[in-house]
Amino acid sequence: SPTTAASRLRQGDVARHDAPIVARMRDAGAVFVGKCNLHEFAYGTTSEDSAFGPVRHPLDLSRSAGGSSGGSAVAIATGMCVASVGTDTGGSIRIPAALCGVVGLKPGFGELPLGGIVPLSGSLDHVGPMTRSVEDAWIVFNAMKSENGRPSRLNRMDLGHVRLGVPRSYFLDILDDEVRACFDERLRHFQTAGATIQDVWIPHAADAPPIYLHIQAPEAASYHARSLEQHPDAYSPNVRWRLEAGRYLLAEDYVRAQHGRRVLRHEVEAALRTCQALLLPSVPIPPPPIGAVEVTAGGRRELVRGLMLRLTQLFNLTGHPAISIPAGVTASGWPCGLQIVGRHGATKELLEIAAACETSAA
Repeated sequence: SPTTAASRLRQGDVARHDAPIVARMRDAGAVFVGKCNLHEFAYGTTSEDSAFGPVRHPLDLSRSAGGSSGGSAVAIATGMCVASVGTDTGGSIRIPAALCGVVGLKPGFGELPLGGIVPLSGSLDHVGPMTRSVEDAWIVFNAMKSENGRPSRLNRMDLGHVRLGVPRSYFLDILDDEVRACFDERLRHFQTAGATIQDVWIPHAADAPPIYLHIQAPEAASYHARSLEQHPDAYSPNVRWRLEAGRYLLAEDYVRAQHGRRVLRHEVEAALRTCQALLLPSVPIPPPPIGAVEVTAGGRRELVRGLMLRLTQLFNLTGHPAISIPAGVTASGWPCGLQIVGRHGATKELLEIAAACETSAA
């Protein structure tokens, strides 16, 4: 079937061979049953701009499943499959995983090959698995990564021997009240289980959104430049607008943003030298209504896109591995995601910590 990236522009594009991660998964015994819907060209957080119509939340069809890999999350949440593949440029695996109550792993930058994947922003793109459990995520991640051999098992980790850092200020400033309550309950639970919870600080975290914009937007515009010029009407209006806007950002701002990115990477690494992983909510709000531009969070009206990216995009900039695991449900019954961020080169340790948190929360 065509690899459309949910766009009318690619309705006839049939791949001649498997992407490396797909070939490796086939070699490991995976059986592929279909392709999932997503936000057009993975350029959105709600999966509602698509040539195939919006991806709807399995608990309420008037709500967004998150994006951009919304269909992959819904496929897991509804039992269509045991694992699915997503891409993550600013949170596109972790956001829908959190909103749909499944597990979504963004490995460290460069850990998995991106060949055969329709790019959005080359220096920010990641690919990874979505599953129902952390153990399954580890198995699928290894299949994606390894050209041969069986994966080692995750070591059992006792939370009593784990030090976890909670970044404050920016990260917890704007949260839906019920999401905040869910997150606070998880922290109390982990402390009761013996984990050491400490505050950590990432001084320039609030700079992440503009830094992300000034890197992601021009990279996406560059990739789409020719097709946008030749077939502008083939794009959905929102995606077309974002791509056209990216053409007008200045090169000096891109260079400045890359410098800011390095600062953020050093700050996250400094925080992780004091603990084994960071804990924070995956998404600050419950699933928004399809078509909503703004929602209320923490008593403030905020843009949906900015809120959805708020807690995830930083770790695309820094390249650290990050995972979203289910963290219970809010008082209103919506799934809530816990984001755990690990050290560079320590994706297995991250998954072992996530598995311990998952078991503790069960």
